Amino acid sequence: MAAIAVIGGTGALGKGLARRLVAAGHEVTIGSRSAEKAQGTAQELGAAGFAANADAAEGKDVVIVAVPHASQGETLGQIRDRVGQAVVVDTTVPLVPPKVMRVQLPSEGSAALQARQHLGPDVRLVTAFHNVSAHHLDADHAIDCDVLVFSDDVEARKTVVDLCPGMGLRGLSGGALANSAAAEALTSILIYMNKTYKADGAGIRFTNLTEAPAIP
Repeated sequence: MAAIAVIGGTGALGKGLARRLVAAGHEVTIGSRSAEKAQGTAQELGAAGFAANADAAEGKDVVIVAVPHASQGETLGQIRDRVGQAVVVDTTVPLVPPKVMRVQLPSEGSAALQARQHLGPDVRLVTAFHNVSAHHLDADHAIDCDVLVFSDDVEARKTVVDLCPGMGLRGLSGGALANSAAAEALTSILIYMNKTYKADGAGIRFTNLTEAPAIP
């Protein structure tokens, strides 16, 4: 089992991810801008600990960042010098209210490439969990949705893919970090699908794959 910090663990997505990681038996620390707020969520979920973001990120195997796009830069700046060799998983989607059903990627090309700029070249950066409904994660039922995982660090990418089955998800390698733009853009389309087709958290599923694909 891994020592995992969920930064932004009091938000909807972060809490859902933390709930499933705790259920899978991992040692989960809830991070938030306020340690007191993190404490309440940690107690609710039965997490191993809680702390302010920077402290939560230190000494972990995996650090998952689940914050809104507007908070991405500030949050990554808080943890950049504390994560060491941990795999940092950024879940950020660059939604631009009020037109969240329209794809609006940043000038850098993706939130993933923005994260790389904020973290620098030495942090083991992965992006994932862009297309999974937060309210489905924060429940006990199975989720009919694949998780695409992106990174230029193949071993780091595999680490996150391997976390997914214990969370009741199927993780799939999506290739290089630059490919994260596709999953980030797809989130706006899923929001549109939810509204148009009255879906309760539409997801994605890839067909005709082998059960244990190699990760190139």
